Formats: sequence, C-alpha cells, structure tokens
Amino acid sequence: MTKTKVAVLISGAGTNMAALLYAAKLPDCPYKIVLVASNNPEAEGLNIAAAEGVPTYGKSHVGLNRVDHDLIIHDQITQAGATYVALAGYMRILSRDFVEKWDGRMLNIHPSLLPKYKGLNTHQSAINAKECVAGCSVHLVTAELDDGPVLGQIEVTVLPGDTAESLAARVKMAEHQLYPKILAEYVVRETNPEYLILQVRKLALAQPEAHEVLSHGMPCFGIIGGKKFAYVSVDHHGDGKTALLVKISGAEEQGMLIDSDGERYYRPAYFGDGWVGIRLDLGDTDWNHVGDWIAKSWRAVAPKKLAKLMDVAADF
Repeated sequence: MTKTKVAVLISGAGTNMAALLYAAKLPDCPYKIVLVASNNPEAEGLNIAAAEGVPTYGKSHVGLNRVDHDLIIHDQITQAGATYVALAGYMRILSRDFVEKWDGRMLNIHPSLLPKYKGLNTHQSAINAKECVAGCSVHLVTAELDDGPVLGQIEVTVLPGDTAESLAARVKMAEHQLYPKILAEYVVRETNPEYLILQVRKLALAQPEAHEVLSHGMPCFGIIGGKKFAYVSVDHHGDGKTALLVKISGAEEQGMLIDSDGERYYRPAYFGDGWVGIRLDLGDTDWNHVGDWIAKSWRAVAPKKLAKLMDVAADF
C-alpha cells in the first residue's frame, strides 16, 4: 500500500499528534506522518515524534509576522513531501495565504460539537449552557476560525458535577479515537470509487436535461431521450482503473491526449476512437478540469437546438 504523506502541526504536548502517529503504525492505515512541526521549539510533542523516528521542525513565531512564519512552515511541509496537513493543538491562527495553499487538504480537531463553541473555553461554555452532551469535531480548515465543513464528530456525555477539566479529559479520549479514523477516511477518498462516482454524478447531472442510468454495470449519463455523454468505469474488465469516459473528436485527439499524459489518459476498451478514458484514481484529480471535460462531452452529443438555447441563456 502506498501511504499518503501527512504533516502534523502542534504547539504543545501533542497527544492528538501521538494518536495519529501510533494509528499510522497499523499495517492497514492509509497515511504516514512525515513531519511534525511546531511554532514552539520546546513543544513536548516534538520529543515524542523524534523518539518514534519522525522528522521534526520547530520555529518560534516570536519576532516574525504571521505570513512569514506560515511561509517557513509551508516550506518545511512541502520539503517533507506531505500532501495533507493535520492541525493537532496548533495554537496559531493561520494566514489566509497558508489556508488557501492547503485548501481541501488541511484538517483540524476541535473540542466541541461544531458549530457550537468555536474558539477557546469550549468545555466551560458547554457546562455554562447546561448542555447534556459535549464532544469533539474534525473539520476542514478554512480562513474563518473553526468554520470549515465538519467531517466527523463524537458526542461525550456531560456528567453531573463536571468541571471544565474533568469534561476536557473525557473529550480528549474521544478526540484520540476520532481523529485517526477521519483522517484515514479522508486521505483515501480521492481513490475511493464511491467518492469518485459521487463527484462525477454531481457534475454530470448539472448539465441540462441530463439523467443517469446503468449501462454494462457502469453509471452513465446522457441527455434525456438522447445520447450518452459520460461513463464512470470502475475496474472495467479487470483493468484496475476508476475513470471518467467522455466523448472526443476522434483518434487524433485521443492520441494527442495519451501522448501528453499516458498515465492519466487512455483508450477505453470497446469504446473506439470517439472516447477517451481519464483516470480519476491517481489522487490528484482537478475537478474543475473534469467538469470542463463533462461539459464539452455533453455539448458533443447535445441536439443543436438545446445547445443553442444554452448559449442564449449563457449570454443573457
């Protein structure tokens, strides 16, 4: 198994980092920790990571502006070869530039059931509000604090007489269960056929008068009462690929695409020269590009009257 490379950012004890690190040692874990970095060179978590043979980096933010410090950390992450970032008690608000660089590839664990109790003092806030349950959330990081899409949560019952400290201790145990599971699920989604089919479905059904059927066991998309413009091929005839099949102009275009990127583009068996296969399971799919391909393929089979109506609507 090729494991996804993850960098973890911490500021202190690094208990959630340790949970991710130890989970990564399991044979079936799809990720590995390639760097633990901190804005606190004395962070205890750096010692834990180093003892486990994980490269570490510490750089104080003192005396540096936010953007410059984030750029230093970003460079360390990219040098380590990481393609995902996990924040695990990283007590620094990140610059917008840094967040944009890792858009969709940076996760955070937060000790509340988001969207409740963003920021600090989450446990006392839950107690003050007389909540029956507290908990933790893993979410994608966006420019707004603790505001990204929630990927998973665990509820923790608030007990009579709980203090912020006693509740925090139990929530911390839940965090250690939740974070490795969600990170593992998230890093494999781009090679998971179910996820890939879902993304294609959203883009294909956004085309005018589109519908979905099964053809030869494959999800396929066509214009109602008309021709098909896209298929999703999953291990078709044992080829081991998950791919989008779209219409093209013919053998010349097909050959040019394959010559330009033979790993991504291929000639789909039994479909002829009028189609090309585009691998979706390489882990780096540009979904805007895929959307453009689907729209182009739709236009290749759309009745001229329908295509003209769409042109008029676009110009209006």
